[in-house]
Amino acid sequence: MSLFDETERRPLTVSELTAQVRGALENRFASVWVEGEISNFRPAASGHWYFTVKDETAQIRAACFRGVNSRIRFRPSDGLLVRVRGRLTVYERRGEYELMVEGLDPVGAGALRVAFEQLRERLAAEGLFDQSLKRELPLLPRRIGVVTSPTGAAIRDIIRTIERRTRTVNILLAPARVQGEGAGAEIARAIQLLNEHHRRALVEGREEDRVDAIIVGRGGGSSEDLWAFNEEEVARAIRASLIPVISAVGHETDFTIADFAADVRAATPTAAAEIVAEREDEIASYVESLTHNMVNVVRYRVLAERARVQEAAMS
Repeated sequence: MSLFDETERRPLTVSELTAQVRGALENRFASVWVEGEISNFRPAASGHWYFTVKDETAQIRAACFRGVNSRIRFRPSDGLLVRVRGRLTVYERRGEYELMVEGLDPVGAGALRVAFEQLRERLAAEGLFDQSLKRELPLLPRRIGVVTSPTGAAIRDIIRTIERRTRTVNILLAPARVQGEGAGAEIARAIQLLNEHHRRALVEGREEDRVDAIIVGRGGGSSEDLWAFNEEEVARAIRASLIPVISAVGHETDFTIADFAADVRAATPTAAAEIVAEREDEIASYVESLTHNMVNVVRYRVLAERARVQEAAMS
């Protein structure tokens, strides 16, 4: 006697069952975030990455194709805690489900530090931070572009400092989110928009609308909060800028990739505003000193000439 009733439907082949499982998984888990530790990391000759994401009790295979990993800001290694964005699928030949990676972020201070050092070393080797690329700030800036959050403390500090120190500098805000997913892209785009504004002003002969310097920054925060300023696209936007850039991220002890790429680093947004304003102070001080010296020279010559005339009259 057969274990199967003849009236039952035809059994599925292994391929058919696997295809149905694959379809169900891909529909249900078309976009998913997974956090875990990397193990068995293997870069293939094709440029693809293969690795396992695991926790204490489970693991899943992951594949990151070359077109995706070229956009990832660090090179994974075994033991790193990461957050993976991707979709589930089934590798039918083995009958195993796996995660197709579409994004990868380090998690925790240790992993962030590894990612930071990897990117810093790579960009430095490329020459992106060379001192010869640094540009001088203009002697008397008149319009300053600011890339930061429109509602954060940084823009308030910059406005307050510049208004207190000088009345000849105008501020042009290019708003951008300064933390969270996509913030790096917004910062880079804001820098590009200020450059486009500057180019149009020059082409159209509107000298008063040109942008003399750009401040890129935000107030303090954790390593995760400041991470947008460690994005490669921000560093490249800074170096591609026609306008000198001042980085002003966090506090004195905070260093970001943007600091290395910028023409000038300021410890805080307030310090960046003071750098801009002090140029005018320097000129005013120089003019005052020059005037004082000229007065002294004229006074000396008058006294000398008077003495000469008196001496001639007595002889």
